[in-house]
Amino acid sequence: MIVGIEGKVVYKEPSFVHIDVNGLVYEVFISLQTFSALSKERVSLFTTQIIREDASLLFGFIDMSEKKLFSRLIKINGVGPKVAMAICSTFTPAQFASIINNKDINGVKKVPGIGPKSAGRILVELAGFDAELVASSSSSPSTTLAFSQATEALESLGFKKEKISKALSSCSGDDTASLVKEALKLLQTV
Repeated sequence: MIVGIEGKVVYKEPSFVHIDVNGLVYEVFISLQTFSALSKERVSLFTTQIIREDASLLFGFIDMSEKKLFSRLIKINGVGPKVAMAICSTFTPAQFASIINNKDINGVKKVPGIGPKSAGRILVELAGFDAELVASSSSSPSTTLAFSQATEALESLGFKKEKISKALSSCSGDDTASLVKEALKLLQTV
């Protein structure tokens, strides 16, 4: 499984890039977000490899949170790599986390190729994933752990996942205790 690629950009278009890695050129499909962040010379991308009966495809992302969003989306029944890439091209992970948090079905329907049924299914399947997206966009792995531990703690206190993720996305703490304290204050006012 290829999980990352680094090399010289040989050719690029908005939907894919050709990367030369020591004389071997790979075609990597990318989102518009990644395309706009690419440099002209060298690039380092996080990748997801999808092997099908008729093809071996590489999907590249400049940001780990975008890769996590893509990987989670393709696990949803009826959402393939093409639709997942369309979502990643339309929204940044932070914007999509906000859409999940607000259950904005019209926001999801803005993505080309997604109708009302698919939009509803995506929102249901990704409920609570917005907190994970917000946590993964922070650079520190300890912050990601703190967000997941705070989520578990608040769930054990009886709060609903949607309210927890909304509260945690507004918190600024970087350790579990401060995140739980801040979230509790916010949850008490709701």
